[in-house]
Amino acid sequence: MKIRDILSILDAELLTQDADLDREVHTACGSDMMSDVLAFVKDQSVLLTGLNNPQVVRTADMMDMVCIVFVRGKKPDDAILALARQREMAVLCTGHTMFTACGLLYSHGLRGGVH
Repeated sequence: MKIRDILSILDAELLTQDADLDREVHTACGSDMMSDVLAFVKDQSVLLTGLNNPQVVRTADMMDMVCIVFVRGKKPDDAILALARQREMAVLCTGHTMFTACGLLYSHGLRGGVH
């Protein structure tokens, strides 16, 4: 699946206009606890979260993620977006809850990685 597919499936808004929407993603993770992402997540490409702080970008970067989706209509501030741009991550936001967003992606074939 490509990031542009995620954008469409989640009826999301692209917040990093210069992002490469043709990057392939193979797995996803939904979590508001970055400690769980660090401890348990392996080989994830997309992070879905409602947590809105710079630690989300830092955690995603450490885990080699290429896309962050903020759920529940949350929009990160300019500092968070600048950090994501520096790390060449796509940042999206969707009005869906995390449960619904994960379910939509799953129903379109995106799976979680094995940990």
